[in-house]
Order: sequence, then C-alpha cells, then structure tokens
Amino acid sequence: MGTQDGHASLKRAVGFPQVALFGLGSMLGAGIYGLIGEAAKELGSAIWIAFVVSMVAALLTGLSYASIASRYPRAGGAAYVTQRAYGRPMLSYVVGLAVVCSGLTSIATQSNVVARNFMGVTGIDAPQSVLAIGFLVLLAGVLFRGISESLWLNALCTVVEAFGLLLVIAVGVSYWGSANLLEFPAGESGEALSGSVVLLVAQGAVLTFFSFIGFEDMLNVSEEVREPERTMPKAIIAAMLAATAIYIAVAVTAVSVVPWRELAEAPGPLILVVERAAPWFPTSVYAGITIFAVANTALVNYVMASRLLYGMSRQGLLPEAFGRVHATRHTPYVAIAALLVIVVALSLVGNIGALAASTVLLLLTVFTVVNIALVVLQSRKGEAKGRFEIPRVVPILGAALCATLIVVRIAEGDWAAPLIAGGLLLAILVLYLVTGAGREGRIDAFLESESAS
Repeated sequence: MGTQDGHASLKRAVGFPQVALFGLGSMLGAGIYGLIGEAAKELGSAIWIAFVVSMVAALLTGLSYASIASRYPRAGGAAYVTQRAYGRPMLSYVVGLAVVCSGLTSIATQSNVVARNFMGVTGIDAPQSVLAIGFLVLLAGVLFRGISESLWLNALCTVVEAFGLLLVIAVGVSYWGSANLLEFPAGESGEALSGSVVLLVAQGAVLTFFSFIGFEDMLNVSEEVREPERTMPKAIIAAMLAATAIYIAVAVTAVSVVPWRELAEAPGPLILVVERAAPWFPTSVYAGITIFAVANTALVNYVMASRLLYGMSRQGLLPEAFGRVHATRHTPYVAIAALLVIVVALSLVGNIGALAASTVLLLLTVFTVVNIALVVLQSRKGEAKGRFEIPRVVPILGAALCATLIVVRIAEGDWAAPLIAGGLLLAILVLYLVTGAGREGRIDAFLESESAS
C-alpha cells in the first residue's frame, strides 16, 4: 500500500513479531512495578487470581478487537468501526477523540517520568521540562522516520522491560511453594469462595484489568500490517496470553519471596523482591529499566494517536491535512507534528494525574461502544465477515462488563475523574459543532471508496 488516490499512503511493512511485541509493550509497563503492591493490599497473597480474572474479562473485548481487525484493518480504529456500525459522524468523532485524549495524557505524563528518571540515573542537572520536550521531539522523529523504525524501537523497549519482570521470576522461582497463595487480607483461607472473597477478587480484578488493554493501540496500526486479516487476531491474542503468563508468574514470585503484608507497604514492591531473592544484584538497574518501560508506553500511545488522527481524516471526520502521508517515509507527518505541539504543551502543565484518571473512564466507554458496534455489524445482512469470527455473545458480554466497570469506577466515590471525563466529552462535542467536522460530502466520498474497494 504505497499510494492511494494518487497520494502517498501508509505502507504495509509490519509482521507478526513486531505487532505482537507492540501489543505486549503496550500491556507491560512501569505500572506493574507498583501495581503488585496495590493488588496485595486488596487480595493478599492471591494476587494471581486477580490477573487471571481480569485477563478473562479483558479477553472478551480483546477478542472483539481481534475480530474487528480481521474484518476492518483500518488506521481509524474505534472511530472507523463506530461510523460503519452506527453511521453517526458525531458519535464516531467523540469516540475517536476520546481515545486520542487517553493517548495524549499518557504521552505527556510519561515524558516527565522519563525526564525525572533520566536525571536520577545519569546525575544530569537540567530543567526537567527541557529533557521532557527533548524526549518528545526524539519520539516524533522516530515516528516520522517510519513505522518499521517505530516498532523496532518498541521491540527493544519491550524486551528490556520484559527482562526486568523475567529477572524477578528467575531470582525468585526457587521460593515458589513457600507461601499460601490463597491468603486474603480479611482472613479467609480460601476453602470456599464466600461472598466476601468473591468481592475481594472482583475489586482486585478491576485494579488489574487495565494491565491488558493494549488491543486499541494494536488495532490502529493494522493498516500497516502485512496480511492483517490473519496476523492481527493472532498478535492480539498472543500479546494478551504472554502478558498474563508474565503477570501471574511475577505475582506468585513476589508473594513467595516477600510476605504480602510487607509487599503492600513497600514503595517499590518488585525492587524489594529482588533485594531479598538476589541481594547481589544492583537494584539501581531497575531505574534504567523503568526508563525503557515508561518510554515505551509513550511511544505506543504516540503511534496509536497519530494513526487514529490519520484514519479519522480519511473518514472525513477531521481536516484533510491530518490524512497527509510523507511521500518517501509513508508516515502521517502532519498528525505526528500536530500531536507533538499538544503533548509538549501538556507536559509543561505539570501534574495531570486527574486528567489521566478520567481518560480511563473514556476508554471504558469506547470499549462499550465498540463491542456493541461489532454486534450490530455481525447482525447486518451483507456485511463481509473476517478471517476471525467470534460468537455474538462475546461482544455482548464485553460491553456489559465494560459498562459495569464504569459504574464501579464512579461508585468508588472520587468524583473528580467522572467530572473531568464528562467535561472532556462535552468539549469534544462542542469542537465537533464549532468546526463543522464530519461534513457529509467527505464522509459519503469515503464510504463510496470503501464500497468500491
């Protein structure tokens, strides 16, 4: 795919290993280093159960995305599927920009974390904002260079961050069997799954659910994947299963080496595990590994957001300029440059933690809409099927679960995130109306070209 309508377009240059590592890198991240401690507070030594339950829960939506990728391997991702299913430009616009918002807050947050950790490791005394902006410019340069280069950098970062987790497993595997893996904080022994234990597991699963949501990022690069109808479903499922295996092994290792009560209070739970199991290992290495993990999260989100803007432009939901592709690099350079301006501004704002937390609700809303969209498309007569089809009950359950998680997150009592999420949705709607996005002429032309192909 080198040209499209006489213009340069995205190039299918990505194979299964790269896209699978892209998904795994999106799921693994620096968050797991602290998440283990938070999960221990909720579930005691039974953290592994939360990862199993949350993986099964996330897999429902993951399978929906795998099926969608085999049907419609488009850069527009959720926005494309929403438009195809409902035919409502406003809804498609809101869904697309909601996903973009989640990516932007992540990129901006991670840029400051990278800068802070880099100063700690190297001892460089420089303004954090300067280092953060330098990191963002570097990322933009890699993205402009090409999708292959972006995904090879992602592969390197993924291997490094996976090494950090595999090291925990390697030094602590000899401790396996030394701890009761069914000891809950409330004192239940696990002989029977009482109502209180089920509630604890549910709370833990909500906490760990977001460790598996890399499938949205993967869908947006499907237009650059070779044989996406076959490759994407396998890559999505492989990434989720690999992440699950690593998470469960890390969880079992952590509570086997360090009593879960200590783990819950430790500022760096996995670093404490390594200190106990392998005191000879320089734990300062983990600061360097964290830089790769955090940088990878920013990279993955930058790739996703740029392809989503490109796809939405091709659909007629955003200005045509965002759909421009460089003639030789085959990358959406206008989208990459526009995002750079926004994330640099966000990185200078400072603490945007509340904004980042609110985008979790936006993502859950998007997942609900996309699952229902797949049900609509599966029910539509004449709609082409993909290489990977799933029973209709899967997206129905996926939508129900994501909607339930939205209720759970709101019921936690922290109203800041829901209010900010609502404000973002309102802002996106206003932007849609003010800019006149989704003009029917461009959308109709896009749909006609899709029908012709």
